[in-house]
This record gives sequence, structure tokens and C-alpha cells, in this order.
Amino acid sequence: MSGHSKWATTKRAKALVDAKRGAAFTKVANNIAIAARNGGDPETNFQLRIAVEKARMVNMPKDNIERAIKRGTGEAGGVAPEELIYEALGPAQTQFVVKCLSDNRNRTAAVIRHAFDKHAGSMGAVMWNFEQKGVIHILADNLKQLDWDEFELELIDQGVEDIEKDEDGISIYTAMGGLQKVKVFLESKNIIIESADVEYVAKDKVDISESDSDKVEKIIDALEECDDVADYYTNIK
Repeated sequence: MSGHSKWATTKRAKALVDAKRGAAFTKVANNIAIAARNGGDPETNFQLRIAVEKARMVNMPKDNIERAIKRGTGEAGGVAPEELIYEALGPAQTQFVVKCLSDNRNRTAAVIRHAFDKHAGSMGAVMWNFEQKGVIHILADNLKQLDWDEFELELIDQGVEDIEKDEDGISIYTAMGGLQKVKVFLESKNIIIESADVEYVAKDKVDISESDSDKVEKIIDALEECDDVADYYTNIK
């Protein structure tokens, strides 16, 4: 989920748990294969570089990474996954954009539809409320040594559009084309980045009650358990 909030923190915590399962390898391998369609060299293909970094974060072996790249470039043969985007509505006016990587679009569509139908949701158009942005998350512990005022001005100079802060850390928002520039800048300052990717960010967000949050969590759990789901984004604050 985009943005720094209880929901974003929950998602990243789930990702750490999921990283301990074999399913995580399937997801990141598909992500690598999709990115590798635009070239198999992470040095010249920024999307692939990000995908490989995610694979390393879940301790995927080097051989697995190389096989996934070859699958994407066509060197390994077989059917490469395609990227599929689904739009859906959840309880209490919540909206979801779900990104899937799949070699069987009919199977994936049925699984995603079932996840929402089962938990008081439905498929429906929501993309009008989302736009793609570069999003970088940094944990608070990795910012302790910085002069924040100076750092914020430097980020603005790098073309950052927005910065959200909370006790867990910060989320930095850039134009899609500006993600690489800002990421390189942060790396040059030896700042450890928790994640960096292009995400679907909601223009207008909603608050939900505790009772509604339980219903939303059931949808999220269903998405987390689906191997075909690469990521998902919501309009929840």
C-alpha cells in the first residue's frame, strides 16, 4: 500500500513474513522475468535492477535470479508471465489496484474476483483515483544522522514531489521518470533504502473504522496468499 501509514507498515511486515516462504521466490522471479523483457542487464535496465534488489532482499539464490532473467529475455524458453492489472472495490469505499504476474490470465482473474466477492468486495473501475509515481521508503533508524532541514532541501533539489513522515520513517514521492535519479542520490549519501519502486498512489484517500479494517484485512490476506499477486495498492490513509 502506498504511503507511510499503519496500512503501509502492515504490508511491509507481512512481506517480511512472506519472504520466509517459497511463494516469495515465485513472486520475485516473475517480477524479474517481466522486467527483463526490456533487457537483461540490470545496469542499463532500471526496472530489472529494482526487481533483482527485491530478490536479494528475500535471499533468492543467484542461480534463480539468472534463470528468471533468461526466462524474461526468452533465452530459457517456456512461457514468460504477463503483467495483469485488476481494479476492485472493498468495504467502506476502499479501492484496490492489484498487480499480478501470471502465465494463465483466466486462472488469475478468477482468483482475484473470488478474493473480493468472498469478503464484501467487487471488481470495479477505480483507476481514475490513482496515478503512478516513484515511491521510496526509508526507515527512521536510517535517517538519525542526517540534518533533516538540509536533507529535505536536497530532496527538493532532486525533483522530489512530496515527502511523508511518521515515527516509522519517510516515504518519498517522485515522478515516474525521477525515481532512478533520487535513488542514486540517496545511495550516494549511503542512506539505506527499504524499498524503491513505481507504485499506484491514490489521489484521494479514506479513513476506515476498526470494524471495517477487519473486513479489509481479510481481502489483504487473500491477496497476500495468492502467488500471482505481485503487489497491491489502496486508497486507505
